[in-house]
Amino acid sequence: MCKNKTGIGDTLKWVIFLSAFWIILLLMNTVPPKDSFFHLTDFNLNTAGKYMAYAILALGIDLLWGYTGILSLGQGIFFGLGAYCMGMYLMLSIGGEGAYQSDLPDFMVWNQVQELPFFWKPFESFAFSMLGIVLVPALCAFVFGFLTFRSRIKGVYFSIITQALALTVWLLFNQNSMNLGGTNGLTDFKSILNFPLSDISTQRMLFVVTGICLVLAFILCRYITQSRLGKVLIAIRDNEGRIRFSGYSASQYKLFVFVISAVLAGIAGALYVPQVGIITPGQIGVLPSIEMIVWVAVGGRGTLIGAILGAIGVNWARSFLTSNYPDLWLYFLGALFVGVVLYFPKGMWEVSGRIKNLFSRRAKKQPVIVN
Repeated sequence: MCKNKTGIGDTLKWVIFLSAFWIILLLMNTVPPKDSFFHLTDFNLNTAGKYMAYAILALGIDLLWGYTGILSLGQGIFFGLGAYCMGMYLMLSIGGEGAYQSDLPDFMVWNQVQELPFFWKPFESFAFSMLGIVLVPALCAFVFGFLTFRSRIKGVYFSIITQALALTVWLLFNQNSMNLGGTNGLTDFKSILNFPLSDISTQRMLFVVTGICLVLAFILCRYITQSRLGKVLIAIRDNEGRIRFSGYSASQYKLFVFVISAVLAGIAGALYVPQVGIITPGQIGVLPSIEMIVWVAVGGRGTLIGAILGAIGVNWARSFLTSNYPDLWLYFLGALFVGVVLYFPKGMWEVSGRIKNLFSRRAKKQPVIVN
């Protein structure tokens, strides 16, 4: 009983931390004067919202890889599915406000599409779109996970299959025949629920919603990892054979956490699209999926909070380096990943722990003066 109380206390501590961080960011944009050092520009607030969407995605990856030991190199697929579901709704919300004053999206007019494809029509409804953001990634993850985990495919073989799947989906979404915008993707969104996306108040609303979703996603992942289910997931990661010998169906647990990770990725993609204003196949391919793994590796897998820090920190570094040193970004990313794997397997979380231990050792070595 005491152990459970401690887990609840730790969860509450981190929830308070995330909530305070989110509120401070919002207040920095609204309360301080415009010329204050602590004031965030509307662009930076929008960027912070995008980073929080990435953090939701990273939580799902950490739950899958850090706690269950399943390295998926195709999480960009589920991120893209959620993003395209939201993008399709936003495109249909434009109505006749497009460049061609047509009820069809502009790219369909370019491709001489005469009628809205059947799979687009349900996304005219906001409720169906929100349902699709969750169910489409979940269903795809369930089908793929059921087939692979039932066949006991694991380890590097599973990683290779998911990477091949990401490449296949990327090639599929690039085709104009899919009626999803081809290589240009979906863009030029105007409004969401009749709120103009160009309005600053709408962007703040999206920032608030993203922050709330991040906190809720953290609570969900923390609850799973602190429960009995979480102990089984860790046991699967450490010794799957013994779990099977003990009578547990490891494939069912792996399928469950794979679907949860896909749902979180889909929600992250849906929150990403209205804040960034575009979704293309280039954001759901092999390279983005590998970058997502780097976020968790750098932050510290198996920690949850490390995944959040990694997603925000690596993407901030990316924005800084691509703006100032565009030719160095990929070298930095590769060196960062190699360095973390070789010297800091637990990422930034391990670095902070070593620094804390260093200071505690120095404090212990200081002589005690007795008067």
